[in-house]
Amino acid sequence: MTAAVFVGTVGLGVGVGVWASADGGGEGAGGARRSADAGAAATSPEPSPTAGRSYPLSQAPRTIPAVRSHTPARGPGWRPAPGERVVVSDADLADEGRLIAGELGLSYGGERDDVRAGDVRLALNDDEGADPESYTMTVRGGRVTISGPADAGVFYGTRTLKQEVHGGGTAPEGVVRDQPAKPRRGFNLDIARKPYSASWIEDRVKELGDLKFNELGLHFSDDQGFRIESTSHPEVVSKDHLTKAQVKRIVDLAARRHITVVPEIDSPGHLGAVIAAHPDLQLRNAQGVPTRGAVDISKDSAATIVDDLLDEYADLFPGSEWHLGGDEYQALTVANPQASYPQLAAAAREAYGAGGTVADLATGWLNDRADTVRAHDRTMRAWNDGFFRVTSVRAAKDLQVAYWTGKEIGARQPAEYLSAGRKVLNYNDEFLYYVLGEPQTFVYPTGQRIYEQWNPRVLRGTTAVPARYDGQILGGSLAVWSDFPNAQTETQVAAGIRMPLRATVQKLWDPGKPALSWAEFRKLADRLG
Repeated sequence: MTAAVFVGTVGLGVGVGVWASADGGGEGAGGARRSADAGAAATSPEPSPTAGRSYPLSQAPRTIPAVRSHTPARGPGWRPAPGERVVVSDADLADEGRLIAGELGLSYGGERDDVRAGDVRLALNDDEGADPESYTMTVRGGRVTISGPADAGVFYGTRTLKQEVHGGGTAPEGVVRDQPAKPRRGFNLDIARKPYSASWIEDRVKELGDLKFNELGLHFSDDQGFRIESTSHPEVVSKDHLTKAQVKRIVDLAARRHITVVPEIDSPGHLGAVIAAHPDLQLRNAQGVPTRGAVDISKDSAATIVDDLLDEYADLFPGSEWHLGGDEYQALTVANPQASYPQLAAAAREAYGAGGTVADLATGWLNDRADTVRAHDRTMRAWNDGFFRVTSVRAAKDLQVAYWTGKEIGARQPAEYLSAGRKVLNYNDEFLYYVLGEPQTFVYPTGQRIYEQWNPRVLRGTTAVPARYDGQILGGSLAVWSDFPNAQTETQVAAGIRMPLRATVQKLWDPGKPALSWAEFRKLADRLG
């Protein structure tokens, strides 16, 4: 079966890539598959780079996510061969150069000015103002040049090259110009309720890097466990946990693949593991009944221990992003928080005057934790149900909204946050929540549903917010939550999220309607591995 070939350039704004045939097989000379159209085009009198031979116009690379622009050309393309090298224009690209050289079986030639036949050259350009994650890949004259304004973009170009060679053996002739639509492309992992091995997480980092994700969220503190070694409060750490040395290896591996590890110590709810070691911090209602997972935010000692932990882990997680949590504080899920929790109501009045409420006190708590993290020069986010509508205290202006649900009491539509000027990240639980055991109304997300029905503007349910808000939506994350940790093994989780990850990054890289059908996309994923 032969697919049509589009001759020309696909613009970045179009949102549709140029693709080879649906089955992707039957590559001819030089790695370009002939179609009826391409065969006809090959009869034009353009010069061939190889004497006595002519080539059809190349077809765009077939990658996940799809490249956003490809200018075809006539030529044999490029494929790795023994003795060929990867060279770099700048020592800052050494990590990228060594990685792709090893992956393609090439030698690493280091920083060189000379270029010879067969080389892959990685270069930084001086395109000031360009997206640092953008890149240009030129395949011409038996060589490959990947350039970008920053090392992140060059790295993504090497991922495109790796997929091309892995999927078809040859990088097609021509020029790829590519960049993501959204700057935050994430995978969020709950290691608090289900401890994952360091090696499994490292495997996910490698997978994420190859797919051009740039965030790994680690939710490592919850009611069921606290999963990273602590020196400030070792008493809160669960028996089964990651050492700081293991976390540092994960963070370093992620950094080499341009992935920011985003830590989350959720508070003031979801602190059951901390409460187990400090039962005096547990929130109790007017009848003295303990409230699951919630600390009593009227107690200064609760703030002290959380701030101790936030300060401690700032060095372990040096990336620019931080998740403060803030969701599901149980004191605010009852009909009358002031009556149910009189100590919180009293603390709110003391802090904010006669009209102070428990919601004001919770907002003040979140702002105080933001002050602690802001001192470490981080950009912060919190779950949308940690922002309250009717409060005299407003959440800090620089807090970004991690929008996941509309099920909470007093739920607000995403447009409320956007119209207030908030930047938002998409964690839509309708599409992007992989909840082990499928409790309540959750079902395991499918790649097909994400691929065909979701895009970053679909923040809640299945309805997109107006296009005018698109610039405030920074991106999104597929999230694994471990509500029933034994419902799946690590291997099953990896298999279950494989296609949802690929569908998610496709829509974050280019939110438009994909050029491939779902069946074609799935077949491509199988071929690329």
